[in-house]
Amino acid sequence: MGSYKLLALDMDGTVLNDDQKITPETAYWIQEAIKAGITVSFSTGRGFDSAMPYAKQLGLESPMITVNGGEVWSAPYQLHRRHLMEASVMKELFSIAKRYDVWFWAYSVGQIYLQSSWDNEIIFEDKEWLKFGYTVEDDGMRHEILSQLRAMGGLEITNSSPTNIELNPKGVSKASGLLDVCDLLGIGMHEVVAVGDSINDLAAIQAVGLGVAMGNAQDTVKEAADQIVASNEEDGVAEVIRKFLLK
Repeated sequence: MGSYKLLALDMDGTVLNDDQKITPETAYWIQEAIKAGITVSFSTGRGFDSAMPYAKQLGLESPMITVNGGEVWSAPYQLHRRHLMEASVMKELFSIAKRYDVWFWAYSVGQIYLQSSWDNEIIFEDKEWLKFGYTVEDDGMRHEILSQLRAMGGLEITNSSPTNIELNPKGVSKASGLLDVCDLLGIGMHEVVAVGDSINDLAAIQAVGLGVAMGNAQDTVKEAADQIVASNEEDGVAEVIRKFLLK
């Protein structure tokens, strides 16, 4: 076994296949990594409630990063740190969504709000907000929105697919979450392998000892990664474990 002690896995497009399932092959090799003494943690843009069933499936009792670093859990159901969005910022992000008439969603503590179920009576100040996102299929419109978001300042701007935009408070990312997890485990970032496919994985992939891009990753992520493996449809996570953790 190499010198790596933590395997940080993105979920959608990485440990999950396109049917949002963990294949038996990937599950087997994750268990082999755990048996070898490696901590396996999810590092995801999903909220806790959406990620936890998969952690249970794998029997993970390890720290977990959710909502792109907005929450760090020391163990299942044990919150370690939370980074909230200002209500005034959320109002501005919401107004941009309405102005451009694009699909949007928002995470508050313990809940996700979708455009399709948005309650116009929501009082922003009454919620603890974690993340806001847009899906914008039109490239020109997406660039316009990105320009406005950059001009606002104070935002960590990423994506989990080429057509969406995800927003956290500036400095909050999967990399900042991994720093917390490393502190909890008493290890260094150089002892971490981070695997992902999208821009919300980029900071983590660049910050750790070994950054790995999936075969289905966005080009920017592949360019930044130390290694590229097979796609999420071809058990790329299993390849990471075999090649770089259990060699």
